[in-house]
Amino acid sequence: MSLKFEIRQAAHPTPEKERAAKLLDPGFGRVFTDHMALVRYSQAKGWHDARLESRANFPLDPATAVLHYAQEIFEGLKAYKRDDDGVNLFRPDANARRFRDSAERMAMAPLPEPVFIEAVEQLVRIDRAWLPGGEGSLYLRPFMIASEVFLGVKPSADYIFAVIASPVGSYFKGGPAPVSIWVSENYTRAAIGGTGAVKCGGNYAASLRAQAEAIEHGCDQVVFLDAVERRYIEELGGMNVFFVFDDGSLSTPPLGTILPGITRDSIIALMKDSGTRVREEPYTIEQWRGQRKAERGLRLRHRRRHLADRQGVFGKWRFSHQRRGGWPGRHGAAQEADRHTVRSRGRPAQLDQKGAVSNVIPGWSEGPDPESRDSGFDASHRPGMTGSVL
Repeated sequence: MSLKFEIRQAAHPTPEKERAAKLLDPGFGRVFTDHMALVRYSQAKGWHDARLESRANFPLDPATAVLHYAQEIFEGLKAYKRDDDGVNLFRPDANARRFRDSAERMAMAPLPEPVFIEAVEQLVRIDRAWLPGGEGSLYLRPFMIASEVFLGVKPSADYIFAVIASPVGSYFKGGPAPVSIWVSENYTRAAIGGTGAVKCGGNYAASLRAQAEAIEHGCDQVVFLDAVERRYIEELGGMNVFFVFDDGSLSTPPLGTILPGITRDSIIALMKDSGTRVREEPYTIEQWRGQRKAERGLRLRHRRRHLADRQGVFGKWRFSHQRRGGWPGRHGAAQEADRHTVRSRGRPAQLDQKGAVSNVIPGWSEGPDPESRDSGFDASHRPGMTGSVL
């Protein structure tokens, strides 16, 4: 199914000078373009009234279903400006499929994938002038809400699908860098049979208390354990997670209760194509801590041997000579690196970006807005695959 979009140019678009000023430092999710795509659904008409128009507020009755029963889903993807001034979208077909899966799980009217892709492409075309250069990109937020006016627990009969756009810089200020992680032992994000694999606002709302706890303890992100045994690593509040081992192999938690990240899927495909072994299997917090404990023991022995060698020359150990990163040969740690911190109930364990059992790379994420899980690859981490070219 496809729909013809009616194009209604904004009557008062942002002046060029004002737009240029906003694009100098757009931040993330604070600046918006002039237009939005809009499609409506009713049981009588199906999907209809597809158009691009000026970005504007939605008039909502206080009894609109989404406000009471949270039938709402969304996606996040980016458009990148190429060196030849063309534009790339990163795998929008995958976002369209996941959006349809989310709708079915939330008992919402599934949006045909071609309509999703057409809405995204049309918005990029009309607001192309908002694409920032350099490391910036145009963040696209497709979403759907239940718009029927009623009070009662049942699926809505009416829906609004819309796409808005926001020029963005890097989600993490200063670009990709290590993040510190708080292990949540009091809160879980999802359970088997729930909505953990769905991109709906309720999942993110449920993670905010745990994320606030992480920030209170000086950490950037929270990592959730499974809801049954409270020991299996699932995902971070804002991204999927991969563990990197000595032999170069990767491990990531299996799907089921976590979001099927598009960047996650891309990393797995690219690593397998390069000959890297990737395992999708459960990994416990005890394994993570045990690996770190073994690594710390190796480093302690290394330091003692180094101290014995140094004392004959300097008479004492100079701590300024100690590497901040992992020792050569451990997880490819031939260069210095800043440290991650993983804490559980206030007990910190240091994890080096290159010397640890796990590398957390913000650019390899699905997101941000508040979820970097949406953000796709940071401009400096784009893989060699694109979805569509505009």
